[in-house]
Amino acid sequence: MPKISVGLAMTLLVIGNIIAVFSDALIKTLSADGPVYQFVLFRQLTAVLILLPFCLFTNKKDLFAGLQWHVLRGHIWLLGAILMVIALNAMPLATANAIFYAAPLIMLPLAMLLFQETLTKQSIWVAILGFIGVLIVVKPTHINWAAIAALIVAITLAANNVLIRKLPKYQNVFHVLLLTNLVGIPVALSLALWENKPWDWTPMLTATGSTTFILIYAGICVFVYRAVDASKVASAEYSGLLGAVTVGILWFDEMPDLSMIIGTAFIIMPLIWLAKVEAKNKRLAALIEE
Repeated sequence: MPKISVGLAMTLLVIGNIIAVFSDALIKTLSADGPVYQFVLFRQLTAVLILLPFCLFTNKKDLFAGLQWHVLRGHIWLLGAILMVIALNAMPLATANAIFYAAPLIMLPLAMLLFQETLTKQSIWVAILGFIGVLIVVKPTHINWAAIAALIVAITLAANNVLIRKLPKYQNVFHVLLLTNLVGIPVALSLALWENKPWDWTPMLTATGSTTFILIYAGICVFVYRAVDASKVASAEYSGLLGAVTVGILWFDEMPDLSMIIGTAFIIMPLIWLAKVEAKNKRLAALIEE
């Protein structure tokens, strides 16, 4: 996997997070009392169908290499997908996304524990300020089961991104995403059967659209977190909150209040500062090498 600059990595994550917002928006259009596990199963199935053509020429000998890590990530991903549907159906789009963006803060200690990544003072401060922004948006007095579900989603996102480094490096992005979704299908099917609701194929189109957007985001994450230390770029994940606010206003008439504006500033402004610091450090390193 080639190395890429921190600036390019952060740009890709910004694009990925904005795209992911549209996946969340499609989920939010679902009926609140619809079968959650059925929809998640549809997402898993459509993901496999979309990815399969891209994996036809994959080396079959190494198809299931690192299977234990794919199984772990696949079921963490499945848990996050289920709780994401629950959270988005119960909360405004921007509020749910604000909690999801606790993931970069959670990634920092995970990356340090699993891979001994060195945390810079800048990345720590950006993560702390970002989390303060999340708290301002959510307001701790308003925490309920939906907020707890959203926080668990953030944990699953963080764990999945950090565990990417455990996967075989020769497996391409399509291969990784295929196995992530494929290994979770048996459990997703079991949950859909246990849910015991009449089968409704109407949300299949919504599931396909949501899956397409989230696969683009997940693919970008696989590419970026293989190439760059998570601690250096994870804060770029916060950028999607601006997209969530915008889509919430235009699609769902969810006008942000003052706390949302202040919280978003806490999240976005440190990110811009960190990008400038990383760019300056890169220039200094280049001068030293000369």
